[in-house]
Amino acid sequence: MSEESLERIYTINLGKVLLSPNNQRAKRAINMIREFATRHMKSENIKIEEDVSHLVWERGIRHPPRKIRVKMAKDEDGNILVSKYQEEKKVEEKPKKEEKKVEEKPKKEEKKVEEKPKKEEKKGTDLKSAKKQKKE
Repeated sequence: MSEESLERIYTINLGKVLLSPNNQRAKRAINMIREFATRHMKSENIKIEEDVSHLVWERGIRHPPRKIRVKMAKDEDGNILVSKYQEEKKVEEKPKKEEKKVEEKPKKEEKKVEEKPKKEEKKGTDLKSAKKQKKE
């Protein structure tokens, strides 16, 4: 069997990174990506692209992502290249359905509501109102 170029797409769970101390989490995430690649692609020669590294280190050493989506490519010599996975967007043309004519309803005229004057509170129930009466 000849392995010309083997490409696979993986989602790597980096949740165990949180078990390590704060100041070593991004480093451990890179090491976990390296270990994952050796386990799944069966080779020790691993190159991690700069884009993947930037994804991991984007929020600093203390807060790496919980999951990361990568594309691993193995060449003839057994070297593995770990790169950022970019989804290919498929543009499909959907058949146009007959557009339904929606009649716009005329907007209701806004009624102007007159503000009613506030009713005065009952006098003598509150201490403050009693004091005000004494002052007047």
